[in-house]
Amino acid sequence: MSSQKLYFALFAFLCLSTIGYSQTPDLHNDTQTRPTAVAVPIESEPLVDGNILKDEVWQKIKPFGGLLQSQPNYGQAASERTEIRIAYTEHTFYVAVVCYDSDPDGLVVSDARRDALLDNTDAFLFIVDTYKDNQNGFIFGTNSLGVEYDAQVDNEGQGNQNTNRQQGGTIGGFNLNWDGSWKVRTSVHDEGWSAEFAIPLRTLRFQPGKDWGINFRRNIRKTNEIAYWSPMPIGFNLNRLSLAGTLTGLNLKTPRNLKVIPYVLGQLAKDYEANDPKAKFTPEVGGDIKYSITPSLTLDLTYNTDFAQVEVDEQQVNLDRFNLFFPEKRPFFLENAGLFSVGSPGEVDLFFSRRIGIGDDGNIVPIIGGARLSGKLDRTNVGLLTMFTDEVEDAGIHKNNFTVARVNHEFKGRSALGAAFINRSGIGIQDDFNSTIAIDGKLGLGRKARMTGFYAQTNGPMDTINEHSFRLKTDYVWNSWEIGGGYTEVGEGFNPEVGFLQRSAFRKPEARVLYHYRPKNENSVILELRPHISYNSFWNFEGFQETSYTHIDNHWEFKSGMEIHTGLNLTTEGVLDPFEISDGVTVLPGTYRHSESQLVFFTNKSKPVSINIRSVIGGSFGGKRYQQSGTLSVRLGDRFNSDFIYLYNNYQLPVGDFTANIFRSQMTYSFRPNLYVQSLVQNNSANELWAVNLRLGWLQRANTGLFVVYNYNVREGDPLNNSIIIKYSRMFDLIN
Repeated sequence: MSSQKLYFALFAFLCLSTIGYSQTPDLHNDTQTRPTAVAVPIESEPLVDGNILKDEVWQKIKPFGGLLQSQPNYGQAASERTEIRIAYTEHTFYVAVVCYDSDPDGLVVSDARRDALLDNTDAFLFIVDTYKDNQNGFIFGTNSLGVEYDAQVDNEGQGNQNTNRQQGGTIGGFNLNWDGSWKVRTSVHDEGWSAEFAIPLRTLRFQPGKDWGINFRRNIRKTNEIAYWSPMPIGFNLNRLSLAGTLTGLNLKTPRNLKVIPYVLGQLAKDYEANDPKAKFTPEVGGDIKYSITPSLTLDLTYNTDFAQVEVDEQQVNLDRFNLFFPEKRPFFLENAGLFSVGSPGEVDLFFSRRIGIGDDGNIVPIIGGARLSGKLDRTNVGLLTMFTDEVEDAGIHKNNFTVARVNHEFKGRSALGAAFINRSGIGIQDDFNSTIAIDGKLGLGRKARMTGFYAQTNGPMDTINEHSFRLKTDYVWNSWEIGGGYTEVGEGFNPEVGFLQRSAFRKPEARVLYHYRPKNENSVILELRPHISYNSFWNFEGFQETSYTHIDNHWEFKSGMEIHTGLNLTTEGVLDPFEISDGVTVLPGTYRHSESQLVFFTNKSKPVSINIRSVIGGSFGGKRYQQSGTLSVRLGDRFNSDFIYLYNNYQLPVGDFTANIFRSQMTYSFRPNLYVQSLVQNNSANELWAVNLRLGWLQRANTGLFVVYNYNVREGDPLNNSIIIKYSRMFDLIN
């Protein structure tokens, strides 16, 4: 028996054997029965200081709780009591929570910055589905330090698995970079800790007169515990809005909202490669205006848009012949980003906002300004974006207008139908344009399965053939199973200039099966096993297989927080044209079939010191490949956090050997939640580049405030450029 058949047989045996065990039953197969809470209207506002147990306003409101564990003991009551209260006034939505804890001195906190991840800390989070459409929502959360954590969720947080091996995770569906204007205060006391959220209704988008969907999550880190108010089946999280509870009692009036967010900026920069490398000072002014036409429809105007405070991209090395994906980080384009998303994120993005203001070679292209209209009309999502960019003579970039029009109507039962138009037009240049039209949709098959798909066509001044792309995908997620399959096709002439294609001209079948197994023995050291297998293959239109990737793996998650992933990858790479994988090393045409082992190991991330190791060893392009990465995370209290990351790539090929390595150091010191200093130091051995990015942030409302940024880049020992930027922005509420 071949090794491939053997691993398939072992995987099938493991899946079938786990079915035979009697796990904790799914207590919530009856998904029609979801909990209900009542929001209480109040006349006098509470004092938002975290002292809920001593506040008369809150003590008059009956609390609710009864959270159930998702892990480690699925379906059982949470080990610590949680009391939640909800109230509202004409202008503000309030949530108060008392997280009782038998050992408040042992609360785990790790990071005091805004939007710091809360997964590995004692924390409380909630999601509100303000349209009650079971698809879209806002997440708010905090820990005992009073960190402000917020995000937008669309499509129940479901996106696309990133196929770039250097970047894991899911793209799309969850937008952590959305920053609303709200506040939270916390208090640690003998009974545990409390948190008090005050969210202005102007911050939210909602339809008056409707109940909201809502759910709550609490992390109790000392027991590695996650508990929900509206219980989540195994494999689901807070984003699954179709399984959320209901919040009634709301009688909200339409809030008015007009915010002006100006900025001033000064930059002192030196370009050592320029003819005149003297330091140059550049002042800038600009800003945004945000106006709520209705509670659910917002108009944003921007002038001289600037993103100086945004952290630079993480370095990558291209060890293949396809495009690398760099995620969007700029705040203006991240708000309501899910509404404009069409296609397959990270692979066939029909609209990729990084095409606006960033050139093909990474050049910064000045954004003159633009407008965005986004929101909801009843059950229809609408979005209109138009942006104007300036010319960059040295890079041969002309003035352009970018326009995106998007509509998506949501039906009951997790179904939707939408269309999009994306266009780039050179200003003042004849026959300089590129447009994409698309239709997309999803069909919910009950609560457990779903079908999604899109069809798109591009158009430009050049006559080409097969300017189409489409994808059909179906998935089943329930009863501990995750099963999915799909087919994607990109025609030879398909060219979305305002989108992102990881590769062009392909046909791709794919499939994935994963099973969550929870041992029924409560004393087991293992929390969960996740055996899974995935397959995808890329073929050109002549029937030649360019890539095949079969991944067979099992994740061993321990109750201690440690995880081990043991996997086997079976790969095929078909090369038609020679390409230079590294300086002086050219891969020749041919079909290369290999196998490789994969091992991932990481310790409990909530500890002051943790490690994450990933090792891939196997064949590549007729030779050997050794890919190793290691991350050392060090935390000192709740103020200092650091990650030291090293990525090692060693290739031993018949045409030559080479190494391509990346070192990355990320350190943050938080003086308090809204005042921090952060450094990102990177070294890319492939192009002998050292890059330093230092940032000081003094945050005010909705991520505005004072920012001081220093950048310094060195290549082959010689300085390339450096700059220091001071930027101040402030939000003014013109309608209170």
